[in-house]
Amino acid sequence: MFEIEYKGANSIVISTKKSKLVVDPKLSIVGLKDVSTKGVVELATEARFAINDQDAILTIESPGEYGVAGFDIRGIAARRHIDTESEGKMSTIYRVEIGEARIGIVGNIDKKLSDEQLEELGVLDILIIPIGGNGYTLDAADAASVVQLIDPKVVIPVHYADSSLKYEVPQDDLKLFITELGVPVETVSKYKLKQLPIVPATLSVVEITRS
Repeated sequence: MFEIEYKGANSIVISTKKSKLVVDPKLSIVGLKDVSTKGVVELATEARFAINDQDAILTIESPGEYGVAGFDIRGIAARRHIDTESEGKMSTIYRVEIGEARIGIVGNIDKKLSDEQLEELGVLDILIIPIGGNGYTLDAADAASVVQLIDPKVVIPVHYADSSLKYEVPQDDLKLFITELGVPVETVSKYKLKQLPIVPATLSVVEITRS
């Protein structure tokens, strides 16, 4: 059905036979080359992570409902943990449907999700979530609590310690999250989903090595 690659920070690429969706492509902020979004769908959890390529099929960086290139996308407004209520909701959580598969994509958010946000996310097969902490993203404990709240079948962690990346603040190691969650881990170069349901049906972590 599709495959998922990890590019570093919050950036992932979801590829189907017909199209691609690139999440948070602006990797120059962590010292890497931006991911090209020419001819694909560009999705940003915050406006500052978009590159706004004029040659992208569509750039999405805000709440709403979008149907494009075989992807059914719902953007849900979310508050970052560093923001006050008066500053509003600066982040967007996404639910992406590809056929019958349902993927949740989380950026830098507060750990407290409302019932309304959870209802909009709905049942998910896969959740992609940052775990690096240290005042920048969810840390291992908070990310684990969000995972348990959403209850996906597979969780793909992103935005954790990587010596090749220049994060604004040091990020925690992936092992902290794995220990906190306490579930089986599989390491792959790409995550490939060929059919549903996902087996095993119990929660597992998939570590995708950065490409």
